[in-house]
Amino acid sequence: MSTNAQRSGSGSIIASRSAFTHTGSPRPPRPGQLDQALAENIAGGADPEQLSAVSHATAWALLSHVHKTDDPQVVDRVLTLVDHEGVDVIAELWSHAEPDSLPGVLWRLYLLRTWMRRHRDSIARLWRLGEPIVTSASAIAGVDAAPTEEDIARTADSILAGAFRGDFAVALDRAATFVEVVVAGLRVQAKRLNAHARAMADVGSPAVGTTEDIRAAHTKAAQLLHTAANLHTTAADLRTGAHLWRRGRLE
Repeated sequence: MSTNAQRSGSGSIIASRSAFTHTGSPRPPRPGQLDQALAENIAGGADPEQLSAVSHATAWALLSHVHKTDDPQVVDRVLTLVDHEGVDVIAELWSHAEPDSLPGVLWRLYLLRTWMRRHRDSIARLWRLGEPIVTSASAIAGVDAAPTEEDIARTADSILAGAFRGDFAVALDRAATFVEVVVAGLRVQAKRLNAHARAMADVGSPAVGTTEDIRAAHTKAAQLLHTAANLHTTAADLRTGAHLWRRGRLE
């Protein structure tokens, strides 16, 4: 899951540290929706400093709005923002934000949910491989030791919902723990592939294989380890975000 895929001012957004108020329409048609002028500025290549300000403003606005509302439809629209609007909507705003910032963290949470739901089957298998290695992971992440595909999808929704409706730092810790288990699973799978490649290279082994088969197994193992390294960085970013949030320094 790559985190690589913002500041055009908008008179319709007034910022403060804890909340944002939309001064145009009293209730925008979609939470966090950008007005047309802002969207056009982004599409046209807005000044990076201005776009950074907007990325932070929209992140705080979205989080504050959902924390304050009692409307379940508003909550559902925010949690399924990528499903309905496409990942490009938030990518334009948040994908270039620093990982130790609120927009950067929210970007990673939305990507994590999308990734978990799209690859729930393979992720369930990786969890089963990695969970015995990462102690207490099931309790922290809220996932069974042997999850089904639907368990993974529910966890994806639960983590993002917890960020908007519960304790933000706890949600980030859950997300980080989940990713760490998947990382462990990827490393186990890569180790098995490399062992299989070595067995195929042994002429005395019943599993002896062709040079092409051996190379393919080593290549696949290297790809898994590369993915694991990227995900390890994502987990570290989420941990940092949780730490900064608890200290009141996630901006």
